[in-house]
Amino acid sequence: MNLIIKDPTFIPKANYSRFEKVFLALIRDERDLPFIWLCMRILTFSVPVAVYLFIDFRWWIAVPYLLMNTVILLGPLILMLHNTSHRTLFKKKYHWMNQIIPWFIAPFFGQTPETYYSHHIMMHHPENNAISDLSCTMNFQRDRFSDFLKYFTSFFFVGIVDLSYYFWRKKRWHFLRKVLLGELSYFLLCAFLWRFNSSATFVVFVLPFVIARLAMMSGNWAQHAFIDAEAPDNCFRNSITCINSRYNRICFNDGYHIGHHLRPSIHWTEMPVEFQKNIEKYKENNAVIFQGLDFFAIWYFLMIKDYQKLAQHYVDIRGQFQSQDAIMAFLRSRVAKLDVKRSTLNANVVLNRVS
Repeated sequence: MNLIIKDPTFIPKANYSRFEKVFLALIRDERDLPFIWLCMRILTFSVPVAVYLFIDFRWWIAVPYLLMNTVILLGPLILMLHNTSHRTLFKKKYHWMNQIIPWFIAPFFGQTPETYYSHHIMMHHPENNAISDLSCTMNFQRDRFSDFLKYFTSFFFVGIVDLSYYFWRKKRWHFLRKVLLGELSYFLLCAFLWRFNSSATFVVFVLPFVIARLAMMSGNWAQHAFIDAEAPDNCFRNSITCINSRYNRICFNDGYHIGHHLRPSIHWTEMPVEFQKNIEKYKENNAVIFQGLDFFAIWYFLMIKDYQKLAQHYVDIRGQFQSQDAIMAFLRSRVAKLDVKRSTLNANVVLNRVS
């Protein structure tokens, strides 16, 4: 099966503007210039409007602001935070500038400082959705909304406690301190601002916090929904890949989740090429690939059990299925709850990595 990939790759510009040249002198990789433009959009729109809401709160301003931040900008912001957590944006001599996104920009989108990096880089990737992963999906029926509610509420209410205990158990004191500092700083800021202007605090910080955590957990649920019970530690078989979607164009190729787990430090512009280069490995491992969908659409279709829609977008790279019914049966088999005990996977985790 020949796949034509339309997702973005890097195309160097012949000439950069003076503005772009200023930032090219500061950042490590010219391919990350889109992050600068995204930061500029946020700093010239979201932040000034947020400040204005604290000075003179108006619902007719607050509602469009909230919609802009959560519907249009939240996805790109989270994925910018994701990419700059894996690969720092600014050069070593400007290292302090790498704190701007997690400590100043991201909080306006409900992201508490330091917790994303600590949870995603220092916990999720090493544990690889195994049972020791605090965001593991294996012990849930992944097409059942009641199971997702258990998953989300557990993360939302005790996630920071679990993460703190994880670092305490691992004796990773540095990250334990960072998590507590970031989370407590955010809530103390909200408590202080609430006394000053409760409506603005709710719109600018509290509601985005809830929405961001819901978005991240529904995304992670879809990313790790279709697990092969025979090899739950295999990156090809416990993650999925989404190709040729609008989501990849605006969220820096985040759909390539299998490739990301195989090579976490690979640059986002290299994902489509890396996928095509290793397509035979995807075939060998019977990887789950969708075309034209994003993780949130997949999450939604799972919650309403619309396997027909999922089957329509499934990419049969092995040519093994003769009908949509066969594809639907295969996808259903991959979302079944796995009663895996913590001791089963902790001792010996084997990651199939692209060489």
